[in-house]
Amino acid sequence: MAKKGLGRGLDVLLGESATAERETAAVSGSQERLPIEFIIPDPKQPRKTFSDEAMEELATSISEKGLLQPILVRPAQGHAERYQIVAGERRWRAAQKAQLHEVPVIIRSLSDAETAEIALIENLQRVDLNPMEEAEAYAHLGDAHDRNQGEIADAVGKSRSHVANMLRLLKLPESVRLMVREGALSMGHARALLSSAEPDVLADRIIKKGLSVRQAEKLVKSESTDFEGAKPVSSKAKKEKSGSSKKDADTRALERDIAEALGLDVSIEHKGKKGGFLTIDYRSLDQLDEVCRRLMNVSV
Repeated sequence: MAKKGLGRGLDVLLGESATAERETAAVSGSQERLPIEFIIPDPKQPRKTFSDEAMEELATSISEKGLLQPILVRPAQGHAERYQIVAGERRWRAAQKAQLHEVPVIIRSLSDAETAEIALIENLQRVDLNPMEEAEAYAHLGDAHDRNQGEIADAVGKSRSHVANMLRLLKLPESVRLMVREGALSMGHARALLSSAEPDVLADRIIKKGLSVRQAEKLVKSESTDFEGAKPVSSKAKKEKSGSSKKDADTRALERDIAEALGLDVSIEHKGKKGGFLTIDYRSLDQLDEVCRRLMNVSV
């Protein structure tokens, strides 16, 4: 059976409306209410950190209006009368803070691979994962569930290049990965450090000096120049450099920033006073829907 992406239909799985909830219960699984202590978190959940401030806001909302969206769960393996969270751990945690005794759930029988995909998609769509959490989740899909980069990209509605770039972050030293995970370094800083011979040393310098991503890129480039010395440049390298210089550094940097934000390939062709073209490549209607949602600032 071909592996399918689970991006479309996630809103139905998570019950965005009463109609969707009833349809999901009838077609995809049973909907009911469970005592909150019958529900356990997924130890392989992509999100490892939860904002205390955001959790308090959600708990307050749940206290005032109740839990409007059911939590997606599956029967927990090896735990009688217990259900493992597939999507909705933030809501489950906030419901506990709001002192709810039971919560609405949708129960489905899902494989480990389906669970991993849905959990990742929910986090990507609802609350941004930090770059390391996202990279580690992609790696888990690949290693534990035999997904190649193309299949992962299709499943989560991102471009293959985005998935590949995120996975490259796992090559950084653990000390640098921790800085990214804690928010001391952005994804742009991390990507710049990938080409450094001493990423941990430069990471400390970037943080201490409060360097921007552009300044970090220049720092890494100067380190590379010092390291290579007066190494002669081949004719092939000169040709490649000449081809890449058609766009100025600011334009290429802006392309990278937009591509990272959308998870899609982006190209900018600036024509000076005449304006130019911004091209966003998408490969599915799901990806187009996501771009439109962001442009129109429609919350999921």
